[in-house]
Amino acid sequence: MAKKQRAEVPAWMVEQIRAVVDPLPRAYEEFAWVGVRWRIGAATVAHLFGGEDGLIRITLRGEADEVAAFEHLGAPYFRAGWGDNVIGMIVDDATDWSEVAELLIDSYCLQAPEHLAAQVDRPDAPTAE
Repeated sequence: MAKKQRAEVPAWMVEQIRAVVDPLPRAYEEFAWVGVRWRIGAATVAHLFGGEDGLIRITLRGEADEVAAFEHLGAPYFRAGWGDNVIGMIVDDATDWSEVAELLIDSYCLQAPEHLAAQVDRPDAPTAE
């Protein structure tokens, strides 16, 4: 039986992620074992890849309570088979890319050293008064 091919990630999806992550301090993009990933140092911020089922997925990092909340929401979110801080999400034409952008920034801030994360403007971050 022939092995199924993984879906190819559309270039426009890579551009959506790139537009958010590339401006972040010291973030970089690289090809992964499958798909594309964005990293800070050796830590992965996001991984965008196609599955053998034809669906495109992104995995990001989140706080433990966020991971549990997203997992309980169900589709398009899913529990990744690794790590206790991984949020998985199916992405397609109906994806709310502004929500993905927020998740990407949060993921970066969790993975980056504190001095780099402190340079990032986070819309939901508390402000000092």
